[in-house]
Amino acid sequence: MLKVGIIGGAGYTGGEMLRLLINHPEVSISFAHSRSNAGKPVHAVHPDLIGDTELRFAEKFHDDIDVLFLCVGHGEARTFLAENHWPAHVKIIDLSQDFRLAEKAVIGDRTFVYGLPELNRDAIRSANNIANPGCFATALQLGLLPLAKAGILKEVHTTGITGSTGAGQSLAATSHFSWRANNIQAYKTLTHQHLKEIGQSVKQLQPDADGGINFVPWRGDFTRGIFISSQLECALSAEEVYVLFEDFYKDHPFTTASREPIYLKQVLNTNKCVIQPEKVGSKLVVHSAIDNLLKGASGQAVQNMNLMFGLNERSGLNMKSIGF
Repeated sequence: MLKVGIIGGAGYTGGEMLRLLINHPEVSISFAHSRSNAGKPVHAVHPDLIGDTELRFAEKFHDDIDVLFLCVGHGEARTFLAENHWPAHVKIIDLSQDFRLAEKAVIGDRTFVYGLPELNRDAIRSANNIANPGCFATALQLGLLPLAKAGILKEVHTTGITGSTGAGQSLAATSHFSWRANNIQAYKTLTHQHLKEIGQSVKQLQPDADGGINFVPWRGDFTRGIFISSQLECALSAEEVYVLFEDFYKDHPFTTASREPIYLKQVLNTNKCVIQPEKVGSKLVVHSAIDNLLKGASGQAVQNMNLMFGLNERSGLNMKSIGF
């Protein structure tokens, strides 16, 4: 059994991590740390876990573990690792954006590998530290990587909508129910922070890709999930595009190319990404959908852990979609 520690177990990603790991057949949770909830039962903060675990939030943490998940805010992971020494045998998976870019991937004697399995599976298997991708970044780049691998990615115009959980658990004006209900808003137009990591991944497969990704994210009137539509010029036929995507993802258990229209409920409560390429004249539109808290965060982190420790990639992640 792998011994696991969680820092930041009270938030959305920490809660999802607990839900997954409590049911993982090869994991034992050594501690789930929370400064603000120390001593409380986990189900006092995550009420759905009542009856599933007697675990309490820990005030202190220790290094008698195999892997540490950092479910803390952006900027907090780097500070935490600078202030707390962890022995080399403890593998670290960070869910913040602190180590995703190559120029920021090192702290002390630790170097972080970008944890997108569909791109870096072999590197993840031999890594000691993982920078888990962002949620929008995961959905968007999984829709583009087959095109980059073929060397045909051009300027992309993308829109994407996300649920309120993408904003984190702390309340803000735009995450209140009364604001979100029956509402939609564009934000961070063409400036979203995930664009840099997306560009980094694209250039890994297509170094001459310089057309740019023009991304307009939207806040949606729902709690979880991301739906992306990316549009670009493409000379391939519809059949050639289908084959390109199917071949790229044939060995990746959680990402599937569909020839039929896709929708958000296909992926909610799963670690799946579904992708639909759609050819209309000279235009290619690639739709992709994920659950932002699972494939976009905690589920992908567990997938990375499975790869790092030589476990079945699907272990602990065989979940059903909500369906309807």
